[in-house]
Amino acid sequence: MLLDGDNWKRAIRDFRSEAWRLETLPQYLVPQETAEIAAFRAGKRIDPVTYSSPYTEGLRRLRGEGKRKGRVHIVTRPLSAYLQFEFSRYYTPHVHAGEDIRILDVTERENPLPDVQDFWMFDRTKVVLMHYESDGTQVCRELYEGDPARFVEYQRIAVAESVPFLEYVKG
Repeated sequence: MLLDGDNWKRAIRDFRSEAWRLETLPQYLVPQETAEIAAFRAGKRIDPVTYSSPYTEGLRRLRGEGKRKGRVHIVTRPLSAYLQFEFSRYYTPHVHAGEDIRILDVTERENPLPDVQDFWMFDRTKVVLMHYESDGTQVCRELYEGDPARFVEYQRIAVAESVPFLEYVKG
């Protein structure tokens, strides 16, 4: 079953305790980001500590409700221009707002999750597969209808093999 529109909004909003994502691509082509990427390339930066958006406010609200959002992004160096943008514009303020973002750098090591595609997992019971073109253009979101156990294991491995985002960018 494909998840679009209201069905996707409900999935991302109505989890009980945890929403978690695995990201594997060096770039995501999101039309809504075009102006922000251009500003970033022109040298415009945000203050990640004071920055506020509906997403950061949502993260703060979730944390207050005892819910968690997290992700691991698998990367290789040198970081793509998109990842540099994403780290600055999204990851840093999102960490300050309460999201647990981690980086699994596989530049000088074997990827412990080869061939695992991007996905979201909600409450370790519902998995949504994220389908992309090779350039990072999203094709669709698909509700996985099988046993989520292997995705729970992917999460365990990704978290165990990664480092917290702020530690990664300081290193």
